This record gives sequence, structure tokens and C-alpha cells, in this order.
Amino acid sequence: MLDDAKIRRESIRWYILLTLNNARPEGAYEEVILTTVQGIYRDSTAQEVRRELDYLTDRKLAQVKREPSGRWFADVTRYGVDIVEYTVDCEAGIARPQKYW
Repeated sequence: MLDDAKIRRESIRWYILLTLNNARPEGAYEEVILTTVQGIYRDSTAQEVRRELDYLTDRKLAQVKREPSGRWFADVTRYGVDIVEYTVDCEAGIARPQKYW
């Protein structure tokens, strides 16, 4: 049986990593990340993006700066770039597609 919530969570993590990788070397504010994720999951929320950013931060795949104004600014880490570029194995928790080339 498929767990739709798990698939969604893990896919959002992958799309966040892709977004941050494309934003290198500057990084991106949470609004840009949310807009990207909403292109796939229209009902995504800022809270959902923050939760998955927090997960990626715990795994050392992203860095988040919480500004005094309340905005979050994120950047991908070296290890996060390696995950996106398929140069290292990706542990469970991120819906990275299988490499086909």
C-alpha cells in the first residue's frame, strides 16, 4: 500500500534540494522554494516547506538562516550538491529518482 504523505514529504525534500542547487551560489528565500514546490503540489504551505527544510538541515544537506524578521534563507551544502549530482548514495528519506544514464 502506498503512503501518499510519505511520498509527498520525500518528493518535496528532493524538489527543495533541486531548487537550492539551481540557486547556487546565492541560495534562496523560503518564498522562492515554496513557489517552486507549489508548481508540483499546489496546496503546499510555508509550514510544510519549513518542516522539510528543517529535515534537510538535520541531515546536513542544507543550511538555514532564520532572519530576525521571521524569513528563512536556505542554501545547499556540499553534501547536498553531491546528492543532487548523483556522486554519492542517497539514504532513505529523499525521493531522488534512480539514475538512468
